Amino acid sequence: MTVQEEARPELEVWIDQDLCTGDGICAQYAPEVFELDIDGLAYVKSSDDELLQDKGATTPVPLPLLDDVRDSAKECPGDCIHVRRVADRVEVYGPDAE
Repeated sequence: MTVQEEARPELEVWIDQDLCTGDGICAQYAPEVFELDIDGLAYVKSSDDELLQDKGATTPVPLPLLDDVRDSAKECPGDCIHVRRVADRVEVYGPDAE
């Protein structure tokens, strides 16, 4: 691991399905991280491509997909995508980011 990689904070993402509009923009930006289920709502996926349907389920944000995940949070019409640092759980992208 390089010094630069060590300096990057680990991030995780989750979706608030209560606010999800089912628009699917997130799955268009980052299909490796987000997927629409049969109920029409978006969910995050595990690193093994498994849909995580538990309320508040999180998945790590792979560094190569950070821009796509960030853009998903920014463009989401439901403001339901939350990206936060793992270490202190502070939201860095999404409706609660400062």
